[in-house]
Amino acid sequence: MTLTRADLESDRLRKLFVNVNPHVRVLSDDELDASLQSLLATHPENEDVWLFGYGSLIWNPIIHFRERHVAHLHGYHRRFCLWSHIGRGSLAHPGLVLGLDVGGCCRGVAFRIDGAHAAAELRLLWRREMVLGSYCPRWITASLGERPVRALAFIVNRAHPAYAGRLPTEVVLKTLVSASGYLGTPAEYLLATNHALLEHGVRDEYLLDLRRRVLALHPEFARPRKLE
Repeated sequence: MTLTRADLESDRLRKLFVNVNPHVRVLSDDELDASLQSLLATHPENEDVWLFGYGSLIWNPIIHFRERHVAHLHGYHRRFCLWSHIGRGSLAHPGLVLGLDVGGCCRGVAFRIDGAHAAAELRLLWRREMVLGSYCPRWITASLGERPVRALAFIVNRAHPAYAGRLPTEVVLKTLVSASGYLGTPAEYLLATNHALLEHGVRDEYLLDLRRRVLALHPEFARPRKLE
C-alpha cells in the first residue's frame, strides 16, 4: 500500500489500526487536537513551521510545503527502535521502524510549511504520526548549513510499549527481512530511506551498513516495490 493524503484526510490509518487490533490504544480526535494545539500554543500564530524529517517523511511527506533543505540535528540519533504491529509488521510478527532517540546527531530533511496553512497540514501529520502515541512532538533546533531554525520533530516516546530500545544488530536484521505489514516490509522502508537520504547527499553509516547486510542476505529486496 502507498500511504496518501486521502488516507489521512479520511482517517483511514487510525481506522485500520482499530480494525486490525480492536484492543489497540489509539488517541481520540480530542486527544490528537489537544496535543497539536498544545504544541502550536508555543509557536507564533501564522508563522511558518519547519518540520524535521528523518525517515518516511523524507520520501513521502504527503503534507504541502514551501521548501525543503538538508538539516542537521544535535542531541538525537536515528535508529530502528520502534516496533510496528500493523504498518511494517503484524501482531504475531512485529516489524521495526525508525525513531529519533536521545544522544548523538542526525542529518535529515527540514520542510518549511506555510504558516497560513500550518494548522491544517499538521492536523494531517498528527493523524499519521500520533495515532498510537509512540512519538513525542517537540520543538528542536536544527541547522540548515550555518542557519539555525526552530523545527518540529517527532521524538520516540520511551514510555510507550512499542519502544524497542537499542536492539542487537542481528535482531534488527532478522526483523527487517522477515516482518511484513499493511505498508510493506521494514526492509523496503530501510532501502527507501537510504535512497532518499543519498539523493539529498546524506550518508548515514548505520543505515548503509544495514542496507548492505540486508541485500547480502536477500538481494531480491533491491527490486523496486511500491512503498508508503
